[in-house]
Amino acid sequence: MAIVRSRIEAELAVGLLRSQGLRAAFIADDVGGQEPQLQQDGVRVIVAPEDEATARRILADLDDPGPE
Repeated sequence: MAIVRSRIEAELAVGLLRSQGLRAAFIADDVGGQEPQLQQDGVRVIVAPEDEATARRILADLDDPGPE
């Protein structure tokens, strides 16, 4: 599981993970997007336990673009 800042970021992360063949979803306690201020604690991106290491590696690669 990872925590991201917003529903949009979660949707992008889930899309990326699914495009890599992983089962992923997100959980946001924001009344279906109607109350975005409720996202103050972040939005959880979840994957199957057996996919967690791969998902963390994929998401970490987004934060580290590598050498320029």
